[in-house]
Amino acid sequence: MSWLSFALLGALFWGTAPVLGKLGLVRADPTLALALRSFVISLVLLLWLFLSGNLSQFKLFLQGGNAWLYLAGEGLLASLAGHLAYYYALKYGEASRVAPVMAAYPVVTVLLVWLFLGEKLTWSKVVGVLLIVAGVILLKK
Repeated sequence: MSWLSFALLGALFWGTAPVLGKLGLVRADPTLALALRSFVISLVLLLWLFLSGNLSQFKLFLQGGNAWLYLAGEGLLASLAGHLAYYYALKYGEASRVAPVMAAYPVVTVLLVWLFLGEKLTWSKVVGVLLIVAGVILLKK
């Protein structure tokens, strides 16, 4: 499968997830909901790693420099702080507005990779960012 196939599959999953999240948050505190969701995901991932034989790579990965620190930081920002903010927004807002606004994160990514990783800021990226910002403004009204 190509990167585009995986990206479209991810979009399908991420587009469906807010519906389930909104239903699950009806009677749950966002923090508890995120903890339960994370627990289930952790169990599934550990089982997957065990069954695939990749669990043994964990020790080697931790010994391989500080890449694990970057992944831990990404996890804290995206899976903890970002998803907690998302759950609060989803609990108190309309899923049809929350999901697209949360999906505006490429604006931040484009700016950060330009500033810190030296990626080129092309006209197509600038136009894409402006269209995302325009979409968020439209949804806010």
